[in-house]
Amino acid sequence: MPYLVLPVAYLIGSLPFGYIFTKMFLNTDIRRHGSGNIGATNVLRLLGWRAALPVFALDLAKGAAAVLLARAISDVPFIFLGSGLAVMIGHSFPVFLGFRGGKAVAAGIGVLFALSGWVALIMILGAVAVIAVTRYVSLGSMIGVLTVPFLFWLMGFDYSYIIFGAGMAALVIFRHHANIGRLWRGTESRLGQKIAAPSERAQ
Repeated sequence: MPYLVLPVAYLIGSLPFGYIFTKMFLNTDIRRHGSGNIGATNVLRLLGWRAALPVFALDLAKGAAAVLLARAISDVPFIFLGSGLAVMIGHSFPVFLGFRGGKAVAAGIGVLFALSGWVALIMILGAVAVIAVTRYVSLGSMIGVLTVPFLFWLMGFDYSYIIFGAGMAALVIFRHHANIGRLWRGTESRLGQKIAAPSERAQ
């Protein structure tokens, strides 16, 4: 049954690459450091670009893989768009980490590339522009994802894509609720700020 791809997509999303990398290199739980997120931005603060880039690439790849797998099985939008949301939910609430995961931005970008390269590219360019001006990755991510349903609409996609885009934006914004609070208080970390590794904290 094609519907079985939905829980498979969730399990793909649950693969916690940021957690795995920090366990491998520092023998620590990334969720105990910085923002508590398992995504590439928090890995960047703790381990630098050499670890953050593979984490970002793998999270993006799992988002794309879930949608491409669903599209190979079914051409019904509910199936492959639902798989896109399922993989993002898996990243945000991974069964392998007690449902404490990340913000699903990189996985969401991978989903968008599997659905429409143009939508993904324009969304990324908008997010990068905001990050370049403010140095807030969280703000760029939220503004970028808010453009997704409008981009699907402007490019003439079916209403199911617009609904998916709205759901994707809602999930990412919800997962950034703590960041929104820090942005409001002026305590949000900017791009380039590092956090002390466990060995550094012990000194």
